[in-house]
Amino acid sequence: MPTLFTPLTLRGTTFAHRVWMAPMCQYSAVADGPDAGAPAEWHLQHYGARAAGGAAHVIVEATAVVPEGRITPFDLGLWDDAQVAAHRRVVELVHAQGARAGVQLAHAGRKASTDAPWNGGAPVPPGAGGWPVVGPSAVPFAEGHPVPTPLTVDGIAGVVAAFADAARRAVAAGYDVVEVHAAHGYLLHQFCSPDSNVRDDGYGGGFDGRTRLVREVTSAVRAAIPDGMPLLVRVSATDWVEPAGWTADDTVRLARDLAPLGVDMVHVSTGGNLPGVHVPVEPGYQVPFAARVRAEAGLPTIAVGAITDPAHAERVVADGSADAVALARPLLVDPFWPHRAAVALGADLPLPPQYDRARALL
Repeated sequence: MPTLFTPLTLRGTTFAHRVWMAPMCQYSAVADGPDAGAPAEWHLQHYGARAAGGAAHVIVEATAVVPEGRITPFDLGLWDDAQVAAHRRVVELVHAQGARAGVQLAHAGRKASTDAPWNGGAPVPPGAGGWPVVGPSAVPFAEGHPVPTPLTVDGIAGVVAAFADAARRAVAAGYDVVEVHAAHGYLLHQFCSPDSNVRDDGYGGGFDGRTRLVREVTSAVRAAIPDGMPLLVRVSATDWVEPAGWTADDTVRLARDLAPLGVDMVHVSTGGNLPGVHVPVEPGYQVPFAARVRAEAGLPTIAVGAITDPAHAERVVADGSADAVALARPLLVDPFWPHRAAVALGADLPLPPQYDRARALL
């Protein structure tokens, strides 16, 4: 059996294999009214199709813990108990296909209040459907973006509480896994990086101050979910700028700090905190970062980024670079990528019986 298609267990939760679906924003929730932030019919078919397609773990997209933490007005949310029932429908559909369901809890910080990408992704000002944005410091994301209001210490405490409350709602919705989003230039990453955090209080300055919010959120989420529920943290391993910025060394150090707080796995991506940065994208370009975290921090990792070939995905887990691979764009264009990979690698991954007549086409 290829390593890629062997089970993986975290805290007693077993995943059938190591091909997982990475969280990818769909920007398809209702923007306002009583259903704002709740999963819609689009989300049911989207996540249900990937679960039927063979992904062992479906991680639902960045889900805001407060309304002002949305990237766009069309983001999912878990800031209100009224959103739980719609999330439960998604979870039940994923479970019915034999997959695990996770949710990524997020706050966009200074990158919030923008339009959907297919509308240009520009900032949406207050009065036009947007809202004021917050961040660690009064440093905008890019030219033309609003200057964020620095969070007060009380405001930071509110963010921590919001993550914990959203985690409790995730449990109520039936999710198997919670992932804390500390990557891609969103609020927790903004606090970590010296390029976006120029505070001089206990949440700024050196490494310990800048990573304090991630550690507090992680501890609060861990306390809000059952002991047997896996907790993941997604990180950007580098800002791709030297010598300033967040680095791979910082990421390893943070992972070491997160391990005793009850984190079970680190989902290793890169970038997102600075505009116009050159990222050397090539197959598996982020895998070495996952390998470093795994080897040097002693935590299981997920590798993601330009992993499109089944043989490559198998090498990543077989050689110990990561414990699972998460696919994003490949699953958008081919929900049945896991089944095709299983055939290519000689593994047996049962198709839904409704589709078994098409097995010869895999």
